[in-house]
Amino acid sequence: MDLYRKKAEELLTAVNSVILGKEEFTAQILAALLAGGHILLEDVPGVGKTTLAMAFSRAIGLEWRRVQFTPDIMPSDLTGFSVYRKEQESFVYQPGAVFCNILLADEINRTSPKTQSALLEVMEEHQVTVDGKTRKVPRPFHVIAIQNPLDTAGTQPLPEAQVDRFMVSLSLGYPDFEDEVRLIEGKGGKNRKIAPVMNGKTFLAMQKAVAEVYLHEEVGRYLVRLVSATRNHELLAVGGSPRASIDLAKMAKATAWLNGEDFVAPQDVRRLFVDVLKHRVFVSGAARHQRIQSREILEKIANTIPEPMHRKIGHRF
Repeated sequence: MDLYRKKAEELLTAVNSVILGKEEFTAQILAALLAGGHILLEDVPGVGKTTLAMAFSRAIGLEWRRVQFTPDIMPSDLTGFSVYRKEQESFVYQPGAVFCNILLADEINRTSPKTQSALLEVMEEHQVTVDGKTRKVPRPFHVIAIQNPLDTAGTQPLPEAQVDRFMVSLSLGYPDFEDEVRLIEGKGGKNRKIAPVMNGKTFLAMQKAVAEVYLHEEVGRYLVRLVSATRNHELLAVGGSPRASIDLAKMAKATAWLNGEDFVAPQDVRRLFVDVLKHRVFVSGAARHQRIQSREILEKIANTIPEPMHRKIGHRF
């Protein structure tokens, strides 16, 4: 095992000491971070979403900030603003919360659409423009956003353009019985302190290694067939964008790398398809009337498109 994969295992071990019984879930979070993506966590309050995001931030050893999104949060709180300094006789820029490596956007759907949209530029281009001047944020930069269910009091949906910028959408779910017993005994959760297992330089090197994972043309065609099928499905009003295809490829590379492989298998794409697409597609009126959720539709799509047959010969089919 190479040094970087060993570091990835150490990171997951640290996070899993805080978030008990969710090893598959934390591996997906790490894959999204290694793929350079942003993460949307959707679930009921109190299941550990904030604790999980903070655990990853601390274990990676990067600068992180937390913003509790409320109706009075302004776009300038995120992007920064210029203030006049009398002693300098000029305006001085004050950096906003996005100038960090990991931004924890807690309860992001409780603030106004105007403030939510302030993250569009920085999530896509890793920069902010204030008063006509563009400033880069540190590398790496990731947003881990926590969203309460839309039927929760005081919430409102995220703009479609912003939702599409999240690489993956995941739900933590309730812990198993025994894991919950361990939590109340203080063996995990916020009571467990973790130390950094790497620094930013190491993490960037890991991201570079992930980007070099090989994706065969036939696997790429299979991936695009999956995403394309969402665009003309009778139960979907809006299908996956080209950005969804790109993010699915990046996620598949990261997952393959974490599994010790240097190439993407069709199974990697199939396994990630629903979680990368489910928040990007919008069901039709007929689907809502039948109470059919996007996950069900995507599962059926994945089951109807055959995986390419292959055998492992180095990087070739």
